[in-house]
Amino acid sequence: MTKKSKTDPSTPSKASKSAADQASKARAAKPGVTPGGEAKADAAHLDTPFNALVDHNYLTESEFDTVAETLQRNLATTITLYLKFKKYHWDIRGRFFRDLHLAYDEFIEEIFPGIDEQAERLVALGGSPIAAPSDLERFSVVKVPTETVRDARAQVADLVSDLTRVSRGYRDDSQTVDEANDPATADMYNGYAATIDKIRWMLQAIMDDDRLN
Repeated sequence: MTKKSKTDPSTPSKASKSAADQASKARAAKPGVTPGGEAKADAAHLDTPFNALVDHNYLTESEFDTVAETLQRNLATTITLYLKFKKYHWDIRGRFFRDLHLAYDEFIEEIFPGIDEQAERLVALGGSPIAAPSDLERFSVVKVPTETVRDARAQVADLVSDLTRVSRGYRDDSQTVDEANDPATADMYNGYAATIDKIRWMLQAIMDDDRLN
């Protein structure tokens, strides 16, 4: 009678070892890997699932890096601008409460679509938008106040200053991406600049009311 060999339960079988290796690789390949590059927006070369067809389309690596940096910054700025309008929408008090409470939401409706449009433009070019609060703060040229600002003139003056900076940024970036072989993104930026100009003009007109003091 042949004696059956006993397997040491502490020694993993080949099958279980193979399964463990595959699980380890799957964990390593899950989305969430930190992309390389200063803007951390380049997804085309990430070793993650469902990434085989991601590329930079007609842009070279250098051109993509230039365009992606502007898209990531403008995306972060637009999200932050939305949050700032909302912050002032909630905090406003006094004679102009109703006028500005409603106006801020009207302005938000005009800038809000740009969030998804800029993010999807970045994705279409082989990028990966980042939107963690720490990243928004790092890339945005607009800062949301941490203190409560009730005064109408203080709010409006602050927003006019922000919008002046954002509008100039879109114009500068439009030229930059056009020179980087991406006229489509340049056209987007020109449209956003016109929207920001209109909102800035309306807020400036409100500041001409002496009752705002």
